[in-house]
Formats: sequence, structure tokens, C-alpha cells
Amino acid sequence: MTATPLENLVIIGSGPAGWSAATYAARAQLEPLVFEGAITEQNRMSGTLPLGQLALTSEVENYAGFPAGDLGAFLASALPESRCMMMPPHEGHGVTGPELMELMRQQAVNFGTRIVTDDIVKVDFSSRPFMLFPADGGRIAARCVIVATGARANWLGLSSEEQYKNRGVSACAVCDGALPRFRNKPLVVVGGGDSAVEEATYLTKFASTVHLVHRRRELRASKIMAQRAFDNPKITIEYDSALAEVLGDDSGVTGVRLSSTAGGPDRTLPVAGVFLAIGHTPNTAFLDGQLQLTEKNYIVWTQHFRTATSVEGVFAAGDVADDYYRQAISAAGTGCMSALDAERWLGHAGH
Repeated sequence: MTATPLENLVIIGSGPAGWSAATYAARAQLEPLVFEGAITEQNRMSGTLPLGQLALTSEVENYAGFPAGDLGAFLASALPESRCMMMPPHEGHGVTGPELMELMRQQAVNFGTRIVTDDIVKVDFSSRPFMLFPADGGRIAARCVIVATGARANWLGLSSEEQYKNRGVSACAVCDGALPRFRNKPLVVVGGGDSAVEEATYLTKFASTVHLVHRRRELRASKIMAQRAFDNPKITIEYDSALAEVLGDDSGVTGVRLSSTAGGPDRTLPVAGVFLAIGHTPNTAFLDGQLQLTEKNYIVWTQHFRTATSVEGVFAAGDVADDYYRQAISAAGTGCMSALDAERWLGHAGH
């Protein structure tokens, strides 16, 4: 019988949190092993491919240290040719999501991080060492684990929505709203809760008009948030409406077709962008309830300003434990924190 490999630290996930954790852990000589996720059609459809949600975005303007500029030569010198070939050609202005994630991945690799391109589909945190079960079979034993599997945006599932992702369709106004394609143009936000109103309000800084599309006659948002939408002259609420189709051409989104939920006719609105604000789903199903979760299934940090979870020796970083900020830079920060927490825990445990 083949012995189960025992790892000092396993990091599950490969977004900004996972790679930051790996870089700090590798520099601390913890010899981390990262399961970055599998390249499968199922993961593509659910938005859980390797490199996380940032790899699904276009230009990133709000990650510190990457102002607008031509990074072509730097990318060519920092990344292996094989990884460069996996990305769209550099456009000479700032850094894109895929480029930023490849740079983070390479930085972790440079310090000795080992990577497995597979999913962890099951865990056993009931005894030590912890047991992790990859999709490809077998099992891995780990003294310490960092869960950094992120959260995926909820989508409507329209084929036209998929067609225009990153060409005018987005699930993050803070990430993409300031991009040139949206400035002084009419935009659509789909949703009726607090998050949707927040997204719409944020987008009024850049858009000419924001159409807030909601299926019902009343917003689900709290009264104070709903009042902000009512009071903002740039927000038009499209009640009893659902997004039926995203319209566009080779340049990207040019409009939307709205269907009525109250029996009225379809309508077409000319817009340059569509922002989905119908929630996120944390990637925690594989944990099978072995860590304490919130009512929204995000991992609970059990210590103030620490990344510890309900199981000693298991830490969580990034959007899998954060339903509030959900930014790449905050995820990377908690990735750093989780590695430092793991290093100290392993030291105290005598490993």
C-alpha cells in the first residue's frame, strides 16, 4: 500500500489570496503545496478555473503598484514563455487580470512553491494530520491547511451574457466601472438588493445614466439604501423587468432587451455595459460542513483580525471568508495574514 504524502502546508485555491499566502509561506521555508484548481469545462462554466476571478477580468486599474503603462517588456522578462502564450497579447496599457495573476503565480513559484493543477473535492478535518482528496484520486495528508477558494459571482445563465463577459458584462462595478468603455455612457445594473443599489450608486460616478433592473415592484434593499437610489438623479429604476438578452457587436455591449414580469411588452435599452449584482456564492461546498460557516456559507474567522477557522490548524483567506470587501488587494492582504498565522501555528505545534 502506497504511503500517503505528508505536507507541511497545503493551500487550496489560486486567486490573489492563495498566491500571496504561497509567497509568504515559501519565503518562510514552509514548502507550501498549492492546489490551483483543475482546467475543466465545469470549472469554466462556474467561474472556478485556476487563477481565480481576477483572471476573468480585463484591465485592472485599482491594484496598488500597477499604474497605467506598457508592461510588455516586464511581462516577457518575468514570466516563462509558456505562460505568456496562455494569455491574450499585452495591449500596452496597464495590467490585465490574467497578467496580474500570472505574475503572482510566478512570484510564488520563484520562492519554491509547488503547484498541482487539480481540485480538492473532499476534506477530512476530524483528525490530524488532515486529509485532502484531489479530483484525480489519491489523498494528501497535511499538518496545516489554508483555504483560499474564493467566491464566484452569480450569473443569470444567458448565452448572450456569457458572450459579452469582459466586453461590457461584469459582476464587479468597483473592479470595472471606471474603465473607459463605461465612462459617460448609459449602463444597466441587474438586482434589487443593497449590493445592487451600492453598485448602481458607485457607477453614477462614471455613467451618464444607470438603469437599475429589478424583477419586482419594490426593491429588496433596505429603506435607507433604496432611498439613495430614489434620490440619485442618475439612477432610473426599471421595475417589473428582467434581463432577457444582452445585445452587442464586435466592439462589445450595445444594449439590452428587457422582458416584463408583469405581462407587458419587451423593451430595448441602448447601454454600454451590464453589471450583475445578484450575489456571490462562496466555494465552500467541498468542505461538507466541517468548518463553521455564516448563513451565506462563507467561512467564519473565529478570532478578531486573524484568519483562524473553527478547526485549529485550518486558516481561511480571501473572498471565501469575506462577503464585504471582495477586492483583489484585500484578498491578497488576508493571504499574507493566513501564511503568517500558519507559520506561527506550525511553530507552536513544533513543526
